[in-house]
Amino acid sequence: MEFISTRNGGGTPFTASDAILKGLCPDGGLFIPREIPRLSPSFTLSKGAWYAMYTAMLPFFEGDELEGDLEEICRSAFSFPVPFHAAGGKDTLELYYGPTAAFKDFGARFLAFSMEKLLEKRNEDITILVATSGDTGGAVASAFHGRKHISVKVLFPEGRVSKRQELQLTGWDGNVSSYEVEGSFDDCQRMVKEAFMDPSLHGLSSANSINLGRLLPQMAYYAYASELYALRYGEKPVIVIPSGNVGNSTGAYWAAAMGAPIRQIVLAANANRPITDYLESGEYRPRASVRTLANAMDVGAPSNIERLFALFPDYDSFRSAVSAYSVSDDEIKATIREVHDESGYVICPHTACGERVRRDHVSSPYSIVVSTAHPAKFSDTVEPLIGEEIAIPRSLYEIMQRPSRAKHIAADYHLLFQ
Repeated sequence: MEFISTRNGGGTPFTASDAILKGLCPDGGLFIPREIPRLSPSFTLSKGAWYAMYTAMLPFFEGDELEGDLEEICRSAFSFPVPFHAAGGKDTLELYYGPTAAFKDFGARFLAFSMEKLLEKRNEDITILVATSGDTGGAVASAFHGRKHISVKVLFPEGRVSKRQELQLTGWDGNVSSYEVEGSFDDCQRMVKEAFMDPSLHGLSSANSINLGRLLPQMAYYAYASELYALRYGEKPVIVIPSGNVGNSTGAYWAAAMGAPIRQIVLAANANRPITDYLESGEYRPRASVRTLANAMDVGAPSNIERLFALFPDYDSFRSAVSAYSVSDDEIKATIREVHDESGYVICPHTACGERVRRDHVSSPYSIVVSTAHPAKFSDTVEPLIGEEIAIPRSLYEIMQRPSRAKHIAADYHLLFQ
């Protein structure tokens, strides 16, 4: 299996392991497979979620130095449940049972275990730079804390993450450092990209969703979830995905391209509209991000759009494959109340974006909304709307008890290395 750049498909190919360690292509593009493989004949649901995800990823590691370690890595990384909240076909896939109560635990833990294994084999050290709009940094810090051969620098925008998210970002020591940046998530992401392109800096890698090692587990849980859903209902689901940096959505498109039983993929955005505007106008224009209640999706220049453009290279093919709808803060609040009043089920603001889009734009009775984070992470928003307290998961509570440590810096990547 060979991986190439979104910006230069004819360039030098890389192995999966090299792509994971590098994070970003030398030309600034993102790694994509030269061809997306079909699901392996060994793919099975019979041994549980982690094994299904292992078999889904196996074709991407054919002939790779991690091929023989992949089963062990997946068993260790995906050590928590991947349940559905069943509702007669209009189900919700709950991806928040990992250590930091967000879907990004899947990718972050897989990446941490993979990188540590590779660096031990090669006797090398690296520094991870990660920009976060909310959940990514906490998941990466938790996954990489204490890992050998790896140091981590987490960048998050000042005043733009929830209090509980901030505690998850800053409650670390040792090989993990946190930086509160004067600016937006887009500034944090720009700093990371500029550092990568600085020839004087060496041994850098990324744990954002631009990294192939983050994306492959996201592809894998869509393969698992859609197969399980089709087995249960005898129908292919429409999958509605809360979308910010579009890595999670790209994983679903890769799963569909591999042959997973997915009827349609629909993106649910908040007030940040680069993709919805592109679908309406045919002109893609990144812009400054807008603050919303679904803050982990506050992205005005989604990095993974390059991978979607590589998959659907012209406007007509993109528009035929991609649907996206924007949800306002008022609609987020109304949806959280509505769902709780109907069934007592509690959802986070990001999941509410997906649920609103399902209710307003999905006609099929067979659908999955992806729930990306535990509502306890957004108690300041959710609890007043539902009129009750939300129990905090034990893993999240334990992280929140750690002392908070962060350096406050301007939006200049040079300050990360002083």
